[in-house]
Amino acid sequence: MKTHLVIAGLLACAIALPADAQQRRGQQATQAERKLYCWEENGRKVCGDALPPTAVDNARTEISSRSGMRVGEVGRALTPEERAAAAAQAERDKQVADADAARLRREQAMAISYNTEDDLRAAFGERIVLVDEALKTSRMGVANLRLSLLSLLRQASDLELQGKPVPKPLAGNIQSQHNDLLRQKAIMEQQLVERASLDDDLDYALERYRALRSPRGS
Repeated sequence: MKTHLVIAGLLACAIALPADAQQRRGQQATQAERKLYCWEENGRKVCGDALPPTAVDNARTEISSRSGMRVGEVGRALTPEERAAAAAQAERDKQVADADAARLRREQAMAISYNTEDDLRAAFGERIVLVDEALKTSRMGVANLRLSLLSLLRQASDLELQGKPVPKPLAGNIQSQHNDLLRQKAIMEQQLVERASLDDDLDYALERYRALRSPRGS
């Protein structure tokens, strides 16, 4: 009878030992995974093994409680304004990337579309002719509008010198002609900018064409 009791006790110990060892390993793992946190609060550094609700959005350093070494960094939560600024910057970056991708597609299409540099030059030459013709029309329009406006202003000036009021139709025409002149001048200035850039555009297009058509670029 005693022998049976001794055997039963040994079996119970043998069963309990793995469970105790497993529990100790779990406690050690928990201890190994535990972190300490350090953050700024009211101008001073605060550390603890748990973050209070007031510090959740603060920047903080994570430290291993076992080794005392820094194991991570967490930045502070962004304000709504900062999140909006970050989103706007991300959208700008996307637009730049999309523009670069579109430019590359255009350049590749250009390399396929034109068999020689002369063909490319001819295509730019057509654009230059169109812009030059548009500029000629704009210059004539500006000159005619300026003459018409000067004529209306002389009429108004003569009436005022005679001590007579300027009629509303004449004043309205003066204002209308002035607005038309400003619009036409704005169009002409834009055309001048486009014309000035065409030479640079051609030089760049030729450079990219050569690079894409060369054996190394293909």
